[in-house]
Amino acid sequence: MSTLDIRDLQVSIETEQGTKEILKGVNLTVKTGETHAIMGPNGSGKSTLASTIAGHPRYRVDGGSITLDGEDVLAMSVDERARAGLFLAMQYPVEVPGVTMTNFLRTAKTAIDGEAPSLRTWTKDVREAMNQLRIDADFAHRNVNEGFSGGEKKRVEILQLELFKPRFAVLDETDSGLDVDALKVVSEGVNRAQATGAMGTLLITHYTRILRYIKPDFVHVFVDGRVAEEGGAELADRLEDEGYDRFLTPAGK
Repeated sequence: MSTLDIRDLQVSIETEQGTKEILKGVNLTVKTGETHAIMGPNGSGKSTLASTIAGHPRYRVDGGSITLDGEDVLAMSVDERARAGLFLAMQYPVEVPGVTMTNFLRTAKTAIDGEAPSLRTWTKDVREAMNQLRIDADFAHRNVNEGFSGGEKKRVEILQLELFKPRFAVLDETDSGLDVDALKVVSEGVNRAQATGAMGTLLITHYTRILRYIKPDFVHVFVDGRVAEEGGAELADRLEDEGYDRFLTPAGK
């Protein structure tokens, strides 16, 4: 079992108005086999947490720690974090002109594992994963995300998740922009990866609809850069009924 441990994490960014503090002492522990949902209103720091774990240079860590099985994640470069088993499914996946899906996937897998996968086995795995995610076979020869719809980009993110087999997956609002059918397909992909028990999932979302398909073990509510409340899956149901208003009033604080 692996553990991703976040202790007293404090993060800021530089803006035209000066330094803006975003995360103000976040504590969170995720183990392989667990699914954690991070919920909260816009601007509460959810995506900042995802970007900080992944190593985005815009975000400055002012205090606290992130460790993976005791190893200092913050001391790792972005590619070292990927090789250590951290995966980020981006809220807005970028296009990579000139790089085909086939080349990207195999090159990334080789970089993560330190050796190239067997071509015969790899081709079979890619074909099966694309089929399960209802990604047309022709997409393998197209440039990464170039001209893809929002839903197609999100499916490709989960395709990477299934093929790269990370220890921890951070899914940053993967449900945004998805219709009902695409949401179900994407969720099924996450559930397949999670079913092995070898992956921990940190699912960042603003809404509860994806939680109808991906059942969290734990729910954490972010408000103003802090964890305001924690609980089980029933907490998500309460948020569906009550919203976030009670956290944003003086009484809620």
